[in-house]
Formats: sequence, C-alpha cells, structure tokens
Amino acid sequence: MPTPSVIFSPWALLVVAGALEVVWASMLKQTMGFTRLGPSLITLGAMIASFFLLSRAMILLPAGISYAVWVGIGAVGTPIAAAVFLGERLSGAQILCLLLVIIGIIGLKVTTPTLMPESIG
Repeated sequence: MPTPSVIFSPWALLVVAGALEVVWASMLKQTMGFTRLGPSLITLGAMIASFFLLSRAMILLPAGISYAVWVGIGAVGTPIAAAVFLGERLSGAQILCLLLVIIGIIGLKVTTPTLMPESIG
C-alpha cells in the first residue's frame, strides 16, 4: 500500500499540517489550561493530526525546511485566526511582519526540491 506522502503532495500535507497547527494553537487558549473537555479534545486531536502530517511530509521534504514552513504557517495563521475569531487586534506593523513571513514561506517552497519516492532508502 502506498504511503500518503506518495499519494498526496508532501507540500499539500505540509499545508494541511500547518492549518491544523493554527487550529490547535488557536484552541489552546480555549482549553483554560486543559480544564475544559471539548476544547481540550479538539486541541489534542489537531496536535496529533498536525504532527502526523508533518512527519509524513518530511518523508519527501528536508526536515529543516518542512519544520520552518510548518512553523511559519502557524506563526502567520494563528494571529490571523485570533484576530478573526477572538477579536485580537493586529497593528499595521504586525501585519507587515506577517507578510514578510509569508514571503519567506513562499521562498522556501520555490527553492526546495521534493525528493523522489524511489530515492528514499
């Protein structure tokens, strides 16, 4: 049976892993220190799924680049989610800095080759 990293693009797995990082990082505050069951279960489920997909993407992508992109997606997505869903404010300077992170993520994608499945030993 082929691995999910061969069936799906490792970059697609990485983007979904990053989106799940945004979910768990955003929900973490709602757990109230893991004292609220519903938000705690969502947070833990998103954490597990995010780490799993990150590990699958790393099969065909360099570990350092995978991690940097994953963290970058979370670093950009979490403040945006907090602004949209939790009413947290972002200043113009903060938005500019988030845009710079996005440029870095795009740069890493454009300059990073994907390993071919047959080259994995």
